[in-house]
Amino acid sequence: MACDIESLRDVPLFALLDDDELKVLAAQVELKTFAARQRIYKIGDPAGHAYVLLTGAVQVTAIDEDQQDVVFDEPLTGDFFGFASMLDQTPHQTTAVAVKDAMCLEVDRDDIFTLIQQKPHAGMDMLTVLGRHLHAAQQLVRGRAARNPNDMIEDEMTFGERIADAVAAFGGSWTFIIAFLSLLVVYSAINVFLGGRAWDPYPFILLNLLLSMLAAIQAPVIMMSQNRQDTKDRLRGELDYDVNRRAAAEIQGLARKLNLLIDKVDDLDDSIRDRTRLHA
Repeated sequence: MACDIESLRDVPLFALLDDDELKVLAAQVELKTFAARQRIYKIGDPAGHAYVLLTGAVQVTAIDEDQQDVVFDEPLTGDFFGFASMLDQTPHQTTAVAVKDAMCLEVDRDDIFTLIQQKPHAGMDMLTVLGRHLHAAQQLVRGRAARNPNDMIEDEMTFGERIADAVAAFGGSWTFIIAFLSLLVVYSAINVFLGGRAWDPYPFILLNLLLSMLAAIQAPVIMMSQNRQDTKDRLRGELDYDVNRRAAAEIQGLARKLNLLIDKVDDLDDSIRDRTRLHA
């Protein structure tokens, strides 16, 4: 199905293209419709095309190490999927399925090449958009890496949660234990000394009632504080996982570059030896 330039205007990657550039691109690309639950491409398919979601809904899934399907992406209107595989001409590493009736813009490598060949400035416009998205992603990563879980939770705590933390902190301190023990000793001593005139004679029924009421109130308050601590620990674990995953990716990247450098050194060494033999 032929495509008009109005459909292309809603695609963020083509947002900076002028009408002439959009016309060239519209003449190359096609509109494709997919029924609900129809597979657009699967893992291992040749990466001839990428797609832009115009209407409907699409789900992109991948297979993890446990051979389980996991949702990789749920593109919004105007978003690309299958773009990386199309550019580097490698088989698709994901599977895309239309969740409900969807209309997509089908783009292949030759379409982009024809546009850039006829309108060279279009390439810079698209690179500018990609650069903006890259900077936004970098800012997001920096923000996530710099997040302090304690600060985040402190900012979101309600007044009641702050009171719960304060009660739990005081109730679990030696100050509370010593003060409360002293109060109990003084209370018991006064009532024993007063004898028949005591307001709470032995076995201190009123004191037992007060202690039971205090325990009934203090226990859920401390549990509230413990729940807050569990939230902090879970958030710390998520942030640590993100940091470790990025560190692993960086280490793998360095390993690939190191292996490439070793290969280049070996090639250079072989070249020097070959030249040495020729001159010998």
